[in-house]
Amino acid sequence: MINTTEFNTRLKKILDYYGLSASAFAEIITVQRSSISHILSGRNKPSLEFITKVLNAFPDIELLWLLSGVGEFPKSSAPPQKVESTQIPSNPIAAISNGDDSIERIVIFYRDGSFKNYSMNTSK
Repeated sequence: MINTTEFNTRLKKILDYYGLSASAFAEIITVQRSSISHILSGRNKPSLEFITKVLNAFPDIELLWLLSGVGEFPKSSAPPQKVESTQIPSNPIAAISNGDDSIERIVIFYRDGSFKNYSMNTSK
């Protein structure tokens, strides 16, 4: 069984390491913001789906460390790498659009946990 208090401490360490707010973290792992709030407050325990989403979004996190504190965080000693902004077009939607307006937005996630949101202009 997961010790909720200790899990919350590790979750806060992840947020601090990547420089993320709870809201940004929720968006990255695609859960509702309230889920993060409820877990951090101790109201709810993390589900298996939550754990899986964290591990998929952040490969530097070890399952055993996240669940029990055994092991190290991050897995690698190298600092998280960020994609150079020169590799990303200034308007990625226009760069990949084929004229079909079905693309609503593109979100680019960096390894350091930050992200950049490009929304499609819906006015014509």
